[in-house]
Amino acid sequence: MRKGGPRREGNYTNPCLTMHQPWASLLVYGIKRIEGRSWPAPVRGRLWIHAASKVPDEATIKAMEDFYREIYAVDGITDLKFPEHYPVSKLLGCVEVVGCLKCEEVTQWEVLPQGVRLEGQTDFCWLCEQPQKLIVPFEMRGYQRVYNLEKKIYEAAVRGLVPVEGPAPVKFPLPNPRDLFSLKPGSIAESFPDSKASAIEKSSSLSAAIAGARAAATQFSKDQNLHNNTIQKTTLDSTSSTTQTILTEGNRIPDSNLDEELRKENSPFEQCDQEDRSSSDKRPLANLKQHSGAPSK
Repeated sequence: MRKGGPRREGNYTNPCLTMHQPWASLLVYGIKRIEGRSWPAPVRGRLWIHAASKVPDEATIKAMEDFYREIYAVDGITDLKFPEHYPVSKLLGCVEVVGCLKCEEVTQWEVLPQGVRLEGQTDFCWLCEQPQKLIVPFEMRGYQRVYNLEKKIYEAAVRGLVPVEGPAPVKFPLPNPRDLFSLKPGSIAESFPDSKASAIEKSSSLSAAIAGARAAATQFSKDQNLHNNTIQKTTLDSTSSTTQTILTEGNRIPDSNLDEELRKENSPFEQCDQEDRSSSDKRPLANLKQHSGAPSK
């Protein structure tokens, strides 16, 4: 392990994750404190955040900003300042991943503010602290899942980081401070057996914001599935061309570049880990979770 490098479980030197906008910037700006995935976090420590190439539409940005306004308001915080821009195909900054829990563990962990517990909407919740952003974001290409940042990019980026003070920073306590992987799925039930879920009263505006975020995510997912499930096949002859739609099991076309997990259908709040083939590509965004991580061109 490189001295001073990120604490990790896999073979990562400077791990990086590609995410779609606006989620990428919301995480780096400290507004988003939980990164949702369908798979557990393989790293602890610094995780670089890269924004994929898809330009977010205004409706998606508004839906997610409304969602965060409402969940922060639950804890009495009303002065959120959102990013002025949501750049794409850029390395934005980094966060510290301090743990990974299942959704039900986050929602029942009463030591957390209610707004944080409302962020736990996905199978696995990556718990993020200490956001830092780049003064000048770097243009670069991203890849699927967690990958190593190129050494030359890391060496340039690490010099351009500035700390970000989020609107309500959260400190997630490790059950065992000597074990950086002690805060992992199942650890809350073992270390805090008295933890239990308590109802969070939802106002009509909060419920509407959650519904809006779900709708934006679901539409994002539908657009991506439509893109992936349609193959246009043009036959040039003297009279016409034809378009053929091919559907496979689960309405997905198998991709040899994706592993078995990535071929599974995503629930509504999760962005899927599919290859970011072009700037016009649509990606699943399901539940309140994100799954990015694909080459952005």
